[in-house]
Amino acid sequence: MRDIRIKSALISVYYKDGLEQIVRLLTDLGIKLYSTGGTWDFIHSLGLPVSKVEEITGYPSILDGRVKTLHPKIFGGILAKRNEDHLDQLLRYDIPPIDLVVVDLYPFEETVATTSDQDAIIEKIDIGGISLIRAAAKNYADVMIIPSLHHYSFLQHCLSERQGVTTLQERHFLAGEAFQITSHYDTAIYTHFASDTQQNTVFKKSIHYPSPLRYGENPHQSAQFFGDLSQVFDQLAGKELSYNNLVDIDAAMHLMHEFLDGGPTFAVIKHTNACGVSTRSSIFEAWKSALQADPVSAFGGILISNKEIDAATAADIDKIFYEVLIAPSFSVEALHILTEKNKRIILKQRSFTPELKKYRSLLNGVLVQDSDLLSATVDDSKVVTKVVPDQQQWEDLLFANICAKHLKSNTIVFVKNKQLLGMGCGQTSRIDACRYAIEKAERLGLSLEGAVMASDAFFPFPDCVELAAAHGVYAVIQPGGSIKDQLSIDYCNESGIAMVCTGTRHFLH
Repeated sequence: MRDIRIKSALISVYYKDGLEQIVRLLTDLGIKLYSTGGTWDFIHSLGLPVSKVEEITGYPSILDGRVKTLHPKIFGGILAKRNEDHLDQLLRYDIPPIDLVVVDLYPFEETVATTSDQDAIIEKIDIGGISLIRAAAKNYADVMIIPSLHHYSFLQHCLSERQGVTTLQERHFLAGEAFQITSHYDTAIYTHFASDTQQNTVFKKSIHYPSPLRYGENPHQSAQFFGDLSQVFDQLAGKELSYNNLVDIDAAMHLMHEFLDGGPTFAVIKHTNACGVSTRSSIFEAWKSALQADPVSAFGGILISNKEIDAATAADIDKIFYEVLIAPSFSVEALHILTEKNKRIILKQRSFTPELKKYRSLLNGVLVQDSDLLSATVDDSKVVTKVVPDQQQWEDLLFANICAKHLKSNTIVFVKNKQLLGMGCGQTSRIDACRYAIEKAERLGLSLEGAVMASDAFFPFPDCVELAAAHGVYAVIQPGGSIKDQLSIDYCNESGIAMVCTGTRHFLH
């Protein structure tokens, strides 16, 4: 433990209470004093020897006192380590080492509490003082910091009882006290500037601070999130969210937003794609139906509901391993069940509105586009076949179109009774997507008889319609727009299948 004898001190304080006793003790020990402005006046008035910082810096106090101590010859003397290299540099540049810094801060909080004069408030934001405190606290191994008059007792003790010798333990403690003071001071300033005005509210929406994540898509990739997740959801349980979790959660919330005002709907998301979606009369039945579409992919997936999770649903969900469960609310019993496994992430969704713009970094820049916020309705869709969809088919077609919109292109979706039966997504050809969706439904024992089909883009050939018809599909929804649209329409007419064109493509890359 290294003790240091104080040989020089810089004193610059706003409050002079208790200062006389301190400076007299320092003078009695032969400690060299440097000071500024009003503090120099005070010490000089006592008839005690004190040097102005201007004698060190060669500059007077300027800009109405805003700049007095901000100079390398002051901060160099405080920040220099007491080793041969640093001491040689001090000697070379004629910088006196400073062993003790006694500083307090302008009364910012008191000023805010007593006036609304913005100019007066701004002038009470301390710059030099807080910089001196931070510098001395950083170099506590060699320098003692007295950051307020409340810490004079420490200084008096080492001056009176130990003839100006300070211990490393004392200096370490005072450094911690100093940083607590600067932290509180900065927080008070931030609180004033962040007062809840309409202007600040507008600006805050565009300012985000980075939150480090465990890692990126893979463990060797670092990652950060810029934004305020607390506005979107409350995390009720589980481990820290990862990069991949957030990407999947975003996809899940965008999908479920489409069913915000609908009946009880449940979705299972895996790698941003919905592998199970269903609407039923209860959230329990919606969950069971969504899981039925792909119980294998649900393992380790993201689960999302548009209604409260009750105890029965929670107990059934708890039978499988999942990464994240999202819902607008949870019953007390459900939450008790779900939080018994402490690594499962439980999110209570708050407000979520799809953003108006989408951003993606690539090459040496950023792509910006409008978000895909269009969803088909009966009124803005056109029946292009002789057969017109019945009520149930219309409901399934619109449901399937939503699912296709939120799946990676190329995609084909099969739906029956508002249950996703099979999907092929991210394929390099639409016919491959169709084949995969059929094979997946059949593998899980889900019949496509009476189902509807949705495509995120037009059919360049009638092959997908032909294949779907062979497996019992009765209605199709697609954007249309191909020069060969009529081939698919003609096949549907010949086969007694209804086809609807929305006029809106939903590529998702």
